[in-house]
Amino acid sequence: MKYKTDSVTAWAGILTRLGGGIARYSVAAIFLAYGIFKFTDVEANAIAPLTENSPLLFWLNDVFGRQGGSNLIGTMEIIIAIMIASRYFYPIVSALGSLAAAGALAVTLSFLFSTPGLSMLSVDAGFLVKDLTLLGASLWAAGEALGALRSGQMVRKAFS
Repeated sequence: MKYKTDSVTAWAGILTRLGGGIARYSVAAIFLAYGIFKFTDVEANAIAPLTENSPLLFWLNDVFGRQGGSNLIGTMEIIIAIMIASRYFYPIVSALGSLAAAGALAVTLSFLFSTPGLSMLSVDAGFLVKDLTLLGASLWAAGEALGALRSGQMVRKAFS
């Protein structure tokens, strides 16, 4: 019976590390891809109704213009992606990037309640609801990276 318990424990560790790595780096990849996409006219126009009706971002397009506001968000998303991906070398930077991602995702989720005419059954709402999963993965990644600091290991393998 000990063999089966040891085997299950080993697999649990492998799956936990693999799943965690996939969660962390997929959040980073999504932030990077959407960050780059924010520099396009299509995306700037797509997010304008969301930002213009947001109690947190309503000012963005007035100050920077539609494309400028989108570019600013895109720049922040790219920086966040790089920070999250730095886990192997700089766990504290990754933790801060993960927390920044969680904050950005919370703002994005607020669009569900601040955008007039956005039906909870629409494709746009479905697109935003997936951010709940990304929010959970971001919070997990922040906690895991902070745990590396707590254990006294400033640099630790990403999948360790």
